[in-house]
Amino acid sequence: MIPVEENIQENPETILELKDVSIFQKDSLVLNDVSLEVKKGEFVYLIGKTGSGKSSFMKTLYGDLPLREGAGNIVDFDLRKLREKDIPYLRRKLGVVFQDFKLLPDRNINKNMRFVLKATGWKDPIKMDAQIEDVLEKVGMKTKGFKFPHELSGGEQQRIAIARALLNNPELIIADEPTGNLDPQTSVEVMKVLQAINKAGRTILMATHDYALILKFPSKTLKCDGNKVFEVVQRAV
Repeated sequence: MIPVEENIQENPETILELKDVSIFQKDSLVLNDVSLEVKKGEFVYLIGKTGSGKSSFMKTLYGDLPLREGAGNIVDFDLRKLREKDIPYLRRKLGVVFQDFKLLPDRNINKNMRFVLKATGWKDPIKMDAQIEDVLEKVGMKTKGFKFPHELSGGEQQRIAIARALLNNPELIIADEPTGNLDPQTSVEVMKVLQAINKAGRTILMATHDYALILKFPSKTLKCDGNKVFEVVQRAV
């Protein structure tokens, strides 16, 4: 485990903490002077226009972009000291859900799940099968394991992607526009799945353009705007 920066106070209830962070894409400054905290069990939205820095923010959290300025701690990993060989271990403690599902098209859902488990160090086939069944049941897809991705609707594929994110019992789920490719009704169904997972104790950080969802499922909301990230009150969204 990578030691936490001394100037970030250790708190077992804090899942994510950033202090005076600047986020870059190559040499371009995307976000500046970002300080925030996400506590265990919270559901937090990240909103902002296209190009406001939401994706760069998310990529920094799961190790796709290096953190070069400021102090950052996520699930007990120090983002400033994160090395290439540490990233797989970080991602075992995170569940990442993408807009475009990223399911492997050449294998069925069970084999998609098994691929992830093997890649993250699982060995026992019986335990793998039990874990796959458990996460599929959590998202209401227990009977779909033998289907291929192309045989499922967009909403079903996103449920599978959420199940995949749960495989390693992550401390934090990072969902980057998980309803971006879905119609309004399907978006609500996927949100209900995420809400249920959150109510069961999982921490979720979700980037979204969909203000209707935020009004329907209000929660703590952070906004990217003018190179800053700040909390907004619900009525100001």
